[in-house]
Amino acid sequence: MSMQTSLPTLLHAFFEDYLAAQRDMSPNTILAYRDAFKLFLRFAARHTGRQVIRLRLEDIGPTVVLPFLEHLENERKNCAATRNCRLIAIHRFFAYVAAKDPRRVDLCRRVLDIPVKKTVSSTLTYLDRDEVTALLASPSLSQRLGLRDRALLVFLYNTGARVSEAVNMNIKDVRFETSAHVRILGKGRKERACPLWPETVEALRMYLQQRGVGERSDLPIFLNAKGKRLSRFGVATIIKRHVTTAATHRKSLGTKRVGPHTLRHTTAMHLLQSGVELNVIKSWLGHVSINTTSQYIEIDMAMKRKALESCSPPVLSQPGESPWRSRQDIIQWLEDM
Repeated sequence: MSMQTSLPTLLHAFFEDYLAAQRDMSPNTILAYRDAFKLFLRFAARHTGRQVIRLRLEDIGPTVVLPFLEHLENERKNCAATRNCRLIAIHRFFAYVAAKDPRRVDLCRRVLDIPVKKTVSSTLTYLDRDEVTALLASPSLSQRLGLRDRALLVFLYNTGARVSEAVNMNIKDVRFETSAHVRILGKGRKERACPLWPETVEALRMYLQQRGVGERSDLPIFLNAKGKRLSRFGVATIIKRHVTTAATHRKSLGTKRVGPHTLRHTTAMHLLQSGVELNVIKSWLGHVSINTTSQYIEIDMAMKRKALESCSPPVLSQPGESPWRSRQDIIQWLEDM
C-alpha cells in the first residue's frame, strides 16, 4: 500500500473488502460503522477546514478524534455508550490501516491508545406477567393493523428476538405445522431455531390470511402501513403506542421505559423464573457467551428473595456482649470466625 493512498480509498477497502468480505460482519454492524464515519468525517472537515473528499489520514488523527468525542457528548448529547460505539468503529479502521501499512503504525497507535469510557450498568427493565398480558391485549383486532400488531407483540415475547432479527425475517422462515418453530438469523450470521407457542402460530396465521399470502412465501413477515418491510423504528413506534394504551389498564406500565429490547429481557426473565436452565436461555436468545445470559439472575429480585429465605439467618450477639471477651480461648474464637 502506498503512503499516498487516499483516505477515500482506504475507507472503501475497509468497508467493502475488510468488513464485508473478509470479516463477514452483519449488515447492521456495517451500517453502524458507516453512521459513525459519516459523523466523524463531517466533523473532521469542519475542524480542519478541508472538504471531506480532501481529507487525508493524517487529518483524522488523535488531534481530531478527541475533539470529535467531546462533540458527541457535549453537543450531540450522546451517552458514554454511544460515544464508545463511535470510537470502536474508528479504532477498528485504524487497526486495519496499521496492519496494511506499517509505515503508518505510529499514527494508528496514537488513535488506538484513546480509551473508551467506563459506563455504569443500569438495571435492565422487564415486564411482569400481568403487564405482558395487558400489552398483548392492547391491539384492537377491529382495526386494520390490529392483527399485525398482535402478531408482532406475541412473536417478540415468544421468541425474545432482537428487533433487527424480527424485521429481517421472511414468512418462509416460520414452520407452521407440527413442532412449529422459526429460524432466526442472529449476530455473526449464526442461525438458531426457536419453538413457537400455538397462540403465536395462530396470531401469525390470522395476520397472513388478512394479507392474503401463503405460509411459504418469500415476503417479509411484518409489513408497515405502506406494504413495505417494517423497520426497527416502526417496531419501536408500535410498541410505544400499545404500551400507552395498556397503561390505562395496568398503571405500572406507565412508570417503565418500554422498547423492543424490553420484550427480549422479559422473555429471558420469564424463562428463568419458570426454571429453564441458563444454557437453554442462552441458545433461545442467541447469546454468544453464557455471561451475557447470567446477568438476568442478578436482576431477578424474586429469585434473590427466595435464595435469602433458604439460608438460615445469622445468630446475633446480645447487645453489649463482646464475643472475644466471652470466651477464654482466643485461638478457638479466631478459628470460629
